[in-house]
Amino acid sequence: MSAESALPHHRLPPGNLAELVSGEGGPETLTLLLAAERSRRLLLLRALDDTVDLGPAWDLLSRAQRHAPDVVDDLLMYPQTGMWLATALRGLREVTADDDPPQWVLLGHFAALAAAAGLRAGLDFTLEVPVRHGRVPLPTLGCAVLPVTEPWTTGSVAARSGRAVVEAGGARVAVPLPPGSAGPGWHPLRRIAVGPAGRRLDVMLDDVDPYRTYPRPTEPRPLSEESVAHWRQLLEQAWEVLLAQQPETAGAMRRSLLSLTPTAARERFRPRSVTSGDAFGGIEASEPDDPVQLAVTLKHEFQHTKLGGLLHLTPLLTPAADEEPEWWYAPWRDDPRPLAGLLQGIYAFAGITDFWSAHRTATRTQTPMAHFEFALWRRRTATALEQVRRHPRLTRVGSALLETLHARCAEWLAQPVPGQESALARLCADDHVARWRVHHLRPPAPAVDAAVRAWLEGADAPPGALAAEAEIVPDPSARWLDSLATLVRYRLSGADDDRLPADGAEKAAARVTGALVGDALLAAGDAAGARTAYLTQLADAPLRPGAWAGLAGALATGGTEPAAARLLLRHPERARAVHQALLRTTGTAPDPVRLAAWLGSPPA
Repeated sequence: MSAESALPHHRLPPGNLAELVSGEGGPETLTLLLAAERSRRLLLLRALDDTVDLGPAWDLLSRAQRHAPDVVDDLLMYPQTGMWLATALRGLREVTADDDPPQWVLLGHFAALAAAAGLRAGLDFTLEVPVRHGRVPLPTLGCAVLPVTEPWTTGSVAARSGRAVVEAGGARVAVPLPPGSAGPGWHPLRRIAVGPAGRRLDVMLDDVDPYRTYPRPTEPRPLSEESVAHWRQLLEQAWEVLLAQQPETAGAMRRSLLSLTPTAARERFRPRSVTSGDAFGGIEASEPDDPVQLAVTLKHEFQHTKLGGLLHLTPLLTPAADEEPEWWYAPWRDDPRPLAGLLQGIYAFAGITDFWSAHRTATRTQTPMAHFEFALWRRRTATALEQVRRHPRLTRVGSALLETLHARCAEWLAQPVPGQESALARLCADDHVARWRVHHLRPPAPAVDAAVRAWLEGADAPPGALAAEAEIVPDPSARWLDSLATLVRYRLSGADDDRLPADGAEKAAARVTGALVGDALLAAGDAAGARTAYLTQLADAPLRPGAWAGLAGALATGGTEPAAARLLLRHPERARAVHQALLRTTGTAPDPVRLAAWLGSPPA
């Protein structure tokens, strides 16, 4: 394979750049991004070839390129090839974890790529390949499974006169040619096509390539035929939603969504999906609750794909002058995020907001859930944008992108939403902020001590020092900060009554990881019951972050103790820190509501 050809310079014309900056991007724009990605893959491959001797595998790939250049291009542009290239180059520079494959297995994956190219090009060859826990995955083709007990060993792939076999440890597996069908010991990689002619999505359902999961590789786990059929049906129905409600996105997605990696279902309303800038066109996604959730996931991850392609052409941020990390609140995460990560999230969740904006007005889909999701994500996206849209590190393109998305968000915020769903969205958005603050913000210790002295001395208000900016200290225990929103989704889906009896609240909370009984009551609209439950929780566990945040929502919803509600909504970390210090100093816990009301008074 020739790595000497001059690669083109890639530029995005103003119109195509404007599409991406606005969060959109049609087929022509995605074709330009794919062309740039191809050049990037070739450069990475050349860098690998310059670093290690790729030997006979390089020779075979070169032969395949001469005989069937489209085959090699298809392999080169497969998302998992990009992921492997980046992983291999990093592996040459960094110390790998003990449970990672040995470096010779990592680099030997190139031989599996070359073998796949040789098979698809119809060449005769024999090539040594790695065997991973008895499996030999061949990218874009499938996986051979052999009775080999060693975790890491070698085997071979041989093709002669239209017949191909994989051999290792004295066993052999015949590879069906063409290799799209199953056979003894052979699991084919399924290609799924959904949608009508001319608007069809053609995607690989990848369950065997080690580099199909991001950011760390995992060993092949072939799906059952029943699981494949289920995913096919889900994808068919999700694609119908996208074609009807997001036709521009669907048109671009047809050009650049190349593989979908299915993973196991997760807790209801809590799907997991991942993309990587190194794996352009690939999406990893957990089994969804329903086709609409899958459609949202595809839109979400496609946003990341587009932004990743743009970032390979131009930066959105200038380099940081300070080596200390700069942390930000991301309304869709449990943890503080660096600036670059927050920009990724803003772009992705602007896409999700756009999806729900269209979905909630589509025929027969005007459900409370759709209105709630739209109201929630427009609010969260706006919150994130307001934090950073004038950040000094933004490049010209980065600034244009955030300003354009800010203008779109303003349009969304102006759209009317039914009162109940709007109020629930505000409640959940405020709750997430409060939980995040309690976990990750630490008021200055001297100010907390001063507040303790003032409280004990009977001062009318806390000291002004407590208003100083809190320090962000990432708390690794912060998880499931979306518990209230998840419970609200149960309610809006029709699974819960509006008001729950006490035992019903306990059962509702138990099915949502991280949820408290007070959360279930608050989600059901019982603010008084929620207040009692949160105060009971704080009496037993005064440091429980979720109870402090939930108490804020209960007070705000119930309309009682407005000063305490305001303080707990805006600065719950202050109440928790001072409460903890008072308990430590006096051995007696103050009343949380009374303390919050005092802390919410104008400072002395």
